[in-house]
Order: sequence, then C-alpha cells, then structure tokens
Amino acid sequence: MTRVVAGSRGGRRLAVPPGATRPTSEKVREAVGSALTALDAIIGVRVLDLYAGSGAVAIELLSRGAADAVLVEQAPKAAATAPEPA
Repeated sequence: MTRVVAGSRGGRRLAVPPGATRPTSEKVREAVGSALTALDAIIGVRVLDLYAGSGAVAIELLSRGAADAVLVEQAPKAAATAPEPA
C-alpha cells in the first residue's frame, strides 16, 4: 500500500499489486507536488501519467488541484488497481 501525501485526498491509501510496479516514493511525489504548487502550475491543469502503475502520481496531483488526469498502464495487474475517477 502507498498513500496520497497531501491535498484534498491526503492520507488516502492506494493499492499496489506486488511485483507489478515499482511505485514512486512518497518523498518524490511530495517534492514534485510541492514544486508544482510553488510554481502555481497545478490548479486546473490536465495530467498525463504514463506508466501509471497504481496511479499514485496522478492521484497526488489531482489531490493538489489538477483538473483531470489520464493514466496509461499496460500491466493488467497494475491497471486493475488504479482507482475509479471520483
């Protein structure tokens, strides 16, 4: 399991199938999210998450104010764990 670091969905746990992905660490997701927030570059943007895995990066950015996200993942086990849009 991994979790969303900050924003409206902060603390939400995301399923990560064993062996199907190598999730981006919380520290990296937090750093990217914080940097984009500081640049005022998240609010209302569309996110494209290639090699999405569990969707943690896209969900993190949605939680911080991105308007929409497209997740692309070819591994069936990983794609099956990505959360449905809210």
